[in-house]
Amino acid sequence: MLSTDVIESTRLQALTFFKADPEHFDLIFVANATAAIKLVMACLSDHHRRATSWYSYHADSHTSLVGVRETAGGSYRCFTSDIEVDEWIHSRHPLKSQERNIQDLSTEAGVSLFAYPAQSNMNGRRLPLSWSGGIRSSNTPSRQTFTLLDAAAYVATAQLDLGDPDNAPDFTALSFYKTFGFPDLGALIVRKASGHVLSERRYFGGGTVDMVINATNNGPNTDAWHAKKSTSLHEMLEDGTPASHSILALNVALKAHQRLFGSMENVTKHTCHLITILHAKMSRLLHANGLQVCKIYEGSPSKYGTSRAQGPTIAFNVRNSRGEWIGKSDFERLAILNNIQLRTGGVCNPGGIAAALEMSPKEMRDNFDEGLRCGNELDEINGKPTGIVRVSLGAMSSMKDIENFLVFMQLFVDTTPEKPKLSRSLDSVGSTDTVESKAPVRVEGLTADSICPVAACMQSFKTRDMLWSHLSVHRLGKADTKSRSKTGGCFGMRIWRR
Repeated sequence: MLSTDVIESTRLQALTFFKADPEHFDLIFVANATAAIKLVMACLSDHHRRATSWYSYHADSHTSLVGVRETAGGSYRCFTSDIEVDEWIHSRHPLKSQERNIQDLSTEAGVSLFAYPAQSNMNGRRLPLSWSGGIRSSNTPSRQTFTLLDAAAYVATAQLDLGDPDNAPDFTALSFYKTFGFPDLGALIVRKASGHVLSERRYFGGGTVDMVINATNNGPNTDAWHAKKSTSLHEMLEDGTPASHSILALNVALKAHQRLFGSMENVTKHTCHLITILHAKMSRLLHANGLQVCKIYEGSPSKYGTSRAQGPTIAFNVRNSRGEWIGKSDFERLAILNNIQLRTGGVCNPGGIAAALEMSPKEMRDNFDEGLRCGNELDEINGKPTGIVRVSLGAMSSMKDIENFLVFMQLFVDTTPEKPKLSRSLDSVGSTDTVESKAPVRVEGLTADSICPVAACMQSFKTRDMLWSHLSVHRLGKADTKSRSKTGGCFGMRIWRR
């Protein structure tokens, strides 16, 4: 069939895109990276019925990796730092067997899984890709640990290189739309030498078996039987009708990406350059009284300007001139009004958020009891923000995007020398005082007339709905226009000029 030929051709193109030799790797199409993780989880759960198991994951893991612990057949452990992982890998080598003092190693016998992200989806820090090879070299016949790499965030702007099968992850989960924008499709790339642990999955769906016999005799002597496909892993594990339209779209996307950008190495250089500029300028944003506008949460070890250690992502929160937090929900609302796309909240990275905001497990449970839920607008509890703002760049980002975002950030800069009287809670304010800034605002060649800082406007509205209705006046004007924004009652907002 023509569609089958195109699907197999696209499969090979996708493997080539990640420098994975089809002789050593297979690619299974799934809905997204989370579906790829769940597939590994389901297969290993069935394998674990016949073997003991141990699951471990890095603290920077996406929620989808953390959730695997609930199905671990034995026990699990969360490594809180890169150093802990390095020490664990070092201790597994036979020559170091007498030196082991790493917690929970006794539970590692049998078949185990270690999972971690290639790049933190919270702050963009890139983790060592060498761990997979180190773990494999320390395996023994009685103690096998496989590696699951979450490459979803990484592949958006970096070259995933699986050219060395001896040091590649056993299983790699990713989403193509993170790289290409479309289609909504993911993949699980499997190292064939490790594929046998996935072949013991008990469930079978349409397209994954060569023959099935329904049970005509029930009970212990049932004649129920089935024969799994055995030609390839993807035939065994791609259940149901293939996502033909999405796979055909991926075929086009792979060709278009190469035509537009040449290579992922070019994308990496481009985004690394842009994020380095943005990070430096955000770090230097100051209120008139000298307080920093942005609290940036950087991973350790990480360094902007070094693509091997840092992706094009910045996680931060914003403070007013009195050091009080600007709510992430209000920041996002204003960004949307100015056609700026970003993400706020816990960003599905519980370990990263806890470390960045210095929240203990008890504090997080207390916040839940206070009403904090995923996606709600409870932005601050006991003086601490409950989430972050995250900006990420991609292949299509430009210097103009950076400039526009920095101009937008000026809405949160107080250029008035004296400190305005601001309330901590938007829902409890009732004052009608306002503050107008007279000083011009400059950001590396960008100049703005006096503005009404967003923080000052927050003082004038009794409810969040009233504030949000008012925030629509804070749309940035075009640099070369003479007209004014429709300020509705906000006398301070002016048009931005170069």
